[in-house]
This record gives sequence, structure tokens and C-alpha cells, in this order.
Amino acid sequence: MKKIQLFVLAILFTALLQAQSTASQRAVQQTVTKLFDALSNRDAVSLKQYCADDISLYEYGMAWNLDTLINRAITLNTATDFKRINTFEFINTTINKDVAWTTYHLSSEITKDGKQASVKWMETVIAIKKQNKWKIKVLHSTLIKRS
Repeated sequence: MKKIQLFVLAILFTALLQAQSTASQRAVQQTVTKLFDALSNRDAVSLKQYCADDISLYEYGMAWNLDTLINRAITLNTATDFKRINTFEFINTTINKDVAWTTYHLSSEITKDGKQASVKWMETVIAIKKQNKWKIKVLHSTLIKRS
């Protein structure tokens, strides 16, 4: 009987750890999607909530900081018809204490200045946990296709 109880406890403990891990992974993924929501809404204030102060972004072979991202994606984006819809396919999300990394495919449908474009990237984010919230520390982006 004791063996059965230990076995049941082991299964329950494993299930509990898996559920916590999945919730933590979703929290990291949600930070990524909310960052892109802020970009889509051209909302610099919200964008900053999801970024570490010293975020590094690697885009198109260049290194950007948060000011560069805000300038290029929000300040200089004055198109009145701007619209961006993002779709994510998360490949893997790993958490080790207060550091997480996630890799995903990002597809964006973008309307700007009367033109529509579909863009696909493969990206990896490194996030850190500060004050119980995930913040993006590094984002590396590889362009897959633009049409």
C-alpha cells in the first residue's frame, strides 16, 4: 500500500511541476507577444514595460538598443494607415531560475502607406525575471521571407 501511495504522490508532484513549468513558459511567451502588441500599437510606454533597461536587439545585421527600436518602429512610423497583425509559433521555451529563452516563428501582416506586406522571421529572445516579471534582455531576429 505504501508503494502505491508513494507512486501516486510522485505522479502528482510531477504533474504539479509540469503545470508550473508550463505556466512559467506561457508567461515568457506572453511577454514576447505583448512586446509586439506594443510595437503594433506604436506604444512606447507599454513597450518599455516588457524590456530590460539595457535590452539588445539584433536586427538585419545591426545591434539596436531600446531607443533605436522606439525611433525606428514608433517615432519614424507616421503612416496613418499603419496596421500590423502578428502570429507566433513558439518552438521552444526554456527557463532556468530567473533567465529564460524562447525561440519562435513570427509572421506579420503589415499595412503601411497603402501597401501590404507579409514578413516572416525566426527569432530568439532571452528574458530575465525582475520583480517577478519577465523582461526581454536580448532579441535576435532572422528574416526568413518578405513578400
